[in-house]
Amino acid sequence: METNSKIAFLTQFPLFDVLTPDERVLLSQMVQLKKKPRHSYIYYSSEASDTLFFLLKGVVKIGTHSTDEKEVIKNILHPMAMFGELSVVGEKCRADFAMSMSEEVQYFSLSVENFKTLMQKNPRLNNKVLNLMGDRLRRAENRLESLIFKDARTRIVDFIRDSANKRGKQIGFEMLIKHSLTQQDIANITGTSRQTVTSVLNELKKLNLIHFTRKSILVRDMAKLS
Repeated sequence: METNSKIAFLTQFPLFDVLTPDERVLLSQMVQLKKKPRHSYIYYSSEASDTLFFLLKGVVKIGTHSTDEKEVIKNILHPMAMFGELSVVGEKCRADFAMSMSEEVQYFSLSVENFKTLMQKNPRLNNKVLNLMGDRLRRAENRLESLIFKDARTRIVDFIRDSANKRGKQIGFEMLIKHSLTQQDIANITGTSRQTVTSVLNELKKLNLIHFTRKSILVRDMAKLS
C-alpha cells in the first residue's frame, strides 16, 4: 500500500486526529498492512505483547479461556478500532487472544516502540491514549456489573439493544444489525449458554420484537425491546 493510501486510512482513526502532517507520514512508514482469513489468530494469549493493531476491515473478537477451557469473549471490534493497547501500559505477555471473525480481516500493525516514539513527539497523543484506557476500564466495570446484577435474559436483550445503537441501520421504525456471530458467540459475550440465547431469541421473535437470521437481527421496535 502506498504512503498516501496509508495516510488516508490512518486519518480515519480518531486516535490520530491530533498528529501533524509530518507525524502522519512518519506513522505511515511505521505501520505494516496485514490480512487474515476467518478464524485466524492475530495474536495468542501468553505471547509477547509488543505490537499494537488498528482494524481496517472486518470483525475481530478479543477473548480468553476459563480454567475449564470455555471461551469468554470480552469484546467484538469493528473497523477503526485499536486493539492490543495494553502493551502500551506495561503488559509483557498477552492475557487475551485476538481472532478474525470475517471472511477477510485487514489491519495495520505497529510496534509499541515506534508508537511510544510518536507519543514522545506529540503530548496530545498521550492524552488520547489515557482517555482510551479510561474507556476500556469503564467498559470492563460495566460488564462486571452486568454479570453480577442482571439475569441472563436481560444481558442478551442489552446486547441486542447496544448492537443496534452502535452499528444498526435504521429501516423505517426498525433497526437492522448485520453480524458475524454464532449463537454460541453471543452466549460467550453475554456470559450465558447457547441454549439460553436460542430460547431468548425465539421468545423475542414470537413476541414480534425481533426477526433474526444467521447473519442479521432485525429489531422491530427499539422502544418495545425489553
